[in-house]
Amino acid sequence: MTINLETSACQEIKPSSAIISSVTVEHYNVPLAEVLTDAKHGDHTHFELVVCRVRSSDGFEGVGYTYTGGKGGHAIKSIIEHDLADFLKGQSCDEIETLWDDMSWHLHYVGRGGLVSFAISAVDIALWDIRCKRAGVPLWKAAGGASNKTMCYAGGIDLNFTESRLLENIQGYLDRGFRAVKIKVGKQDYLEDVARVRAVRDLIGNDITFMVDANYSMTVEEAVRFAKAIEPYDITWFEEPIIPDNYRGFAKIAEQTSIPLAMGENLHTPHEFEYAIEQSKLGFLQPDASNIGGVTGWLQIAAMAKQAGLPVCSHGMHELHVSLMASQPHAGYLEVHSFPIDEYTTTPLKLDDQGLAIAPDSVGTGVEFDQDLLGPHLTK
Repeated sequence: MTINLETSACQEIKPSSAIISSVTVEHYNVPLAEVLTDAKHGDHTHFELVVCRVRSSDGFEGVGYTYTGGKGGHAIKSIIEHDLADFLKGQSCDEIETLWDDMSWHLHYVGRGGLVSFAISAVDIALWDIRCKRAGVPLWKAAGGASNKTMCYAGGIDLNFTESRLLENIQGYLDRGFRAVKIKVGKQDYLEDVARVRAVRDLIGNDITFMVDANYSMTVEEAVRFAKAIEPYDITWFEEPIIPDNYRGFAKIAEQTSIPLAMGENLHTPHEFEYAIEQSKLGFLQPDASNIGGVTGWLQIAAMAKQAGLPVCSHGMHELHVSLMASQPHAGYLEVHSFPIDEYTTTPLKLDDQGLAIAPDSVGTGVEFDQDLLGPHLTK
């Protein structure tokens, strides 16, 4: 199950004799400032954070995490507590890739992907935090070191917004320095989506990059019809037009539109990405470290993307992905997500004056939660 990471150019880290001494996990329910809606997941009133803390015998603590749109967090926490914590104790902190493979096989029968992949992700990110702290380097250097900056876009969960509210939201992104934006589509009447796309393009002008995301709400035929209707508006990608399991359906759409297709946030194993690369005629891959097995899993997909000649992108958790995206020479666009996880950290995401996202130079993953802000949302 392990995939060679040589193409990711990971920095060589000297091994130690440290072992995992403890694994603990916390669950947080974090409210959103307003209700956010997309075509298939419905209304989001809050998001969940599952935070994993791994301690090593030589005194380091690694913090990892995953997130959900409001469902399943307690189950993820339970998997870490009951199925992974004791399994990991006493094992080497350095053998991260081996541990990733071992965790995958340990729970393979009950979860090839899904909740198990979320749980492994949280542990793996914590182990990478330890690796970087022990080496005294930031994650962007340890993971590849191509750059400390990456292109990014603001991705709104905004299908419930009126057109005027949608445009107000987009203008807010531009005011914050973003040079690329994405909106949700998937209205019952596709012409309403087309009108919203046209309105956004009119607002942002010709120099801003523009993507759309249907959250797999369409059939192949509906997706082709919609794609043809929005081709005049210079769309960089059409994301998840149909259910991600229909790999060949993506190819059928790609053959009938000039707009590149993107997906990946709902693919939770490297094998699923293999199928997507081979069969779907994608323009962009979008692995999410929160559900593809953490940093290790994300780098595996980045290596596959590079080999296939595809840009690697990200989904969600931009406070971590900024470092992974910056590390890769074939990076596409970092998604700056509507779930504001970084607002609960000590170093929220920053852009430079060119609209590029800046990876933190702090030792570790660069994600340190502000317990004064996050603590009140801890569940029991």
